Amino acid sequence: MAGKIFLLTGLPGSGKTTLMLKVAEELKRRGFKIGGMATREVRERGVRVGFEIIDLATGEKGILAWVGGGSGPRVGKYLVNLRDLDGVGVKAVRRALSEADVVFVDEVGPMELYSEEFRSAVREAAGSGKPLIATVHYRARDRLISELKTAASRLFEVNTATREEVYRRLLGEVSASLKG
Repeated sequence: MAGKIFLLTGLPGSGKTTLMLKVAEELKRRGFKIGGMATREVRERGVRVGFEIIDLATGEKGILAWVGGGSGPRVGKYLVNLRDLDGVGVKAVRRALSEADVVFVDEVGPMELYSEEFRSAVREAAGSGKPLIATVHYRARDRLISELKTAASRLFEVNTATREEVYRRLLGEVSASLKG
């Protein structure tokens, strides 16, 4: 794994994804090509029922996990949809490797780690030499997460008190890595 790896961690609801997307939007505004994947909660009547995957370059969406019926690995009350994870998420990361200036991965966590294709794509991104900004589940223990943390240029912990400072520092460091 090569440098230029920036990781965001923190408790659920701390703003990791929001912060990552804010950095992506600012880099895009500055003329850089961004790509990769993000995940978002899906709520029905105020209750979280699942998570969707979004391709940051194309806007394509898929279902990462859902409460209830179906098949796939179980994480808590959710069933992981490996087909959409690979077909939307992994495809987005691999497209970013060939087309984008910065690669985003949200999130390297328990659901996503069920996919060997996801693991492979994250390793490719980490070794690509392109800046990689990834959110990492705060509690997950996995060899890939350990490898990312070891190779990371920076590991930021996000919480309500640090969010704006982390945004400024992350944006500055990623921008500097794009210049040099």
